[in-house]
Amino acid sequence: MHENRRWVILGFFTSIALIFLVKLFFIQVLSAEYQNAAEDISVKKIVVYPHRGIIYDRNGKLLITNAPVYDLMVIPNKVNVKNIPEFCDFLGITPQEYKQNLERAIKQSKTQPSPFIKQLSKEEYAHIQDKISDYPGFFAVSRTLRGYPHQSLAHVLGYIGEISPEMLKEDKTAYYRQGDYVGISGIEASYEKELRGIRGVTHLWVDAKGKEKGKYKDGLLDTTSTAGQNLITTIDLDLQQYGEKLMQDKAGAVVAIEPSTGEILAMISAPTYDPNLLAAREFSKNYSPLANNENKPLFNRAIKALYPPGSTLKTVHALIGLQEGFITPETVFPCDKSLVKCHWHPVGNVHNSLQHSCNPYYFKVYRRIIYQNKMVLKDSVYTLSADGDGKKGFAIWQDYLSRFNLGRKTNIDLVHELNGNVPSFAFYNKRFGEGQWKFSNIYSLGIGQGEIGVLPLQLANVTATIANRGFYYTPHLVKSIGDKKLIRAEYNKKHSVGIDKQHFETIIGGMNDAYRMGTVAPTAIIDGLEICGKTGTAQNPRGEDHSVFIAFSPRENPKICIAVYVENAGFGGTIAAPIATLMIEKYLKGKVSKEWAEKIILDTKIIKVK
Repeated sequence: MHENRRWVILGFFTSIALIFLVKLFFIQVLSAEYQNAAEDISVKKIVVYPHRGIIYDRNGKLLITNAPVYDLMVIPNKVNVKNIPEFCDFLGITPQEYKQNLERAIKQSKTQPSPFIKQLSKEEYAHIQDKISDYPGFFAVSRTLRGYPHQSLAHVLGYIGEISPEMLKEDKTAYYRQGDYVGISGIEASYEKELRGIRGVTHLWVDAKGKEKGKYKDGLLDTTSTAGQNLITTIDLDLQQYGEKLMQDKAGAVVAIEPSTGEILAMISAPTYDPNLLAAREFSKNYSPLANNENKPLFNRAIKALYPPGSTLKTVHALIGLQEGFITPETVFPCDKSLVKCHWHPVGNVHNSLQHSCNPYYFKVYRRIIYQNKMVLKDSVYTLSADGDGKKGFAIWQDYLSRFNLGRKTNIDLVHELNGNVPSFAFYNKRFGEGQWKFSNIYSLGIGQGEIGVLPLQLANVTATIANRGFYYTPHLVKSIGDKKLIRAEYNKKHSVGIDKQHFETIIGGMNDAYRMGTVAPTAIIDGLEICGKTGTAQNPRGEDHSVFIAFSPRENPKICIAVYVENAGFGGTIAAPIATLMIEKYLKGKVSKEWAEKIILDTKIIKVK
């Protein structure tokens, strides 16, 4: 009896299972109704792109905004355009463009969405918004691209662009996808992680025509986007714009730093360009003309151009000589023009040698550094003594220049900064042969010529080190990050160059008199400002000499230091110096008193802007 009951129960449950199996088979295999429903309804995953962080100047002035744009996306295997000419007319493209865009999308993926038309404006999107759902496989996603309220700071801010296949391969985070936009240069690149934000995703039910049928699983799988962090830069926009104005029709660079913090107040590379030219859809149209312009407006001379420092390097050589005991503040050398060319000026000590920029003086200072002051006069000729070692002295010189960040990167928060060039012992061995070269082959380094090359940024950092009496903070462009006002730790670290403070006072006195009654032209002297400066006239084998000037103000507790480099402009005291002092006055006083001097600079046109 019990055995029969067990078989009855087992049969009952088996029958129920068979009924469900048959029903499932009918639904999945035989029923066209459910098959059509499965084909007509699918889940579309839409990426929600975050707003990129906003960038401000040090006083809260807006430098970059976000402009809304739309990408028309396509899923190739769902495309069913019956009237291609009509569709193309609707989108404002040619049939050839339609074919090319679709083929490009198919190469990326037949089943996943990719851009068909990028960066539609609000007006263009409004035109297609209502009808695009009539075309299966097409839909629009919102993005934000950059807008620039000012025509300034192109090299500092940089630009964003679509990620390249090479960059995509190098992405170790797996964050980026084909079609994403990333920072390519400037602050946009160096602060990409902070600015980009976090993507979100929305899941929607859509029918075969792409029409939305509601949220998938009531939005359970959706994630919200998080906007990128805002940045406050160290830049003073008013000073930046004034410097760009003074550098119109000229080639070169200006870098101004607040010495007590390392914050960059202005960074100008001339000629420059309007950053709006490389924004959004304008990029493809404008990049090639800018890149091929013979004046190189895309080239950031502040961090990539190697120039001879000229006589500005005399300040560093004087400091090395004083620290190592090779000279004293009272050391006097005659202006022996048989050694190296020089202009007429009174003979004097270290102070006067900087005031009047004496070349023979620094020929001898540099020789003492290289031979550690171990020279003897024999038959009216200076000869290295038996215990002298030029190789050791050359290494000492290299070490000191490295402390001043010459020949190596400053590690500013910009991509593509160069090292500069301080020639090595190995360089001269290769050039002349080991043991086949001597001081007469390198003496021009003593006056900032020869094989040495520095960046305008490095020269500004040297000036900040002098202004601070022996230390500097790494130059940087971002003052704070996000709501928490963070700053990268490396920009709070003080770097000492290992030279006693009293030696800087000697140098600063000479620089003050160089400005007041030395090599600086009258157009550059501003009443009521205590400025310490040093001119430089850098020889240029391919044309006119370059005009160079470094300065800081005031002498005590300096608020600004500056380096100006103007290509092919001649003597440092006549062009570079007025630009520097006008900018110093603009920053410290908020206005310019010497309008006639300003007019001279504005009327000075050295290149033809194209």
